[in-house]
Amino acid sequence: MADWIYILNPNKDTLDGEPSGKETIRRLAEEEPELEFWLSRRYRMSPGDRLWFFFSHPEAAVAAVARIDEEPWEETEDPDVSHVVAATLLTEATKRLYRTPVGREELMLGQVRSVQKVKPEALPVLLARAGL
Repeated sequence: MADWIYILNPNKDTLDGEPSGKETIRRLAEEEPELEFWLSRRYRMSPGDRLWFFFSHPEAAVAAVARIDEEPWEETEDPDVSHVVAATLLTEATKRLYRTPVGREELMLGQVRSVQKVKPEALPVLLARAGL
């Protein structure tokens, strides 16, 4: 199992027609947890991997988590999206992270890219805050 950081910018990214802020993700975790997320390229994600959502604004922190349902696939119908991955938000873990997010310093993030692996030193903090 691998753990991935997925960067969301609520000022640029939308989900369910709304800005992709912590509140939207928490609501979706309760109401419609199965979602698809775009990727700039095909990462070596596998079913069962975790996707930790890092919100870049207003507070830079991880405040949600999902389980990857299937390997990423190439999106052929939308020229603006190269790859997609299906994931299911983990409701209880997301609610915990929403209340006590994991900040950038705790994640030991240097340069932030759209998707990157979680640093091994940061994983225990993420798991503890999420109750996993």
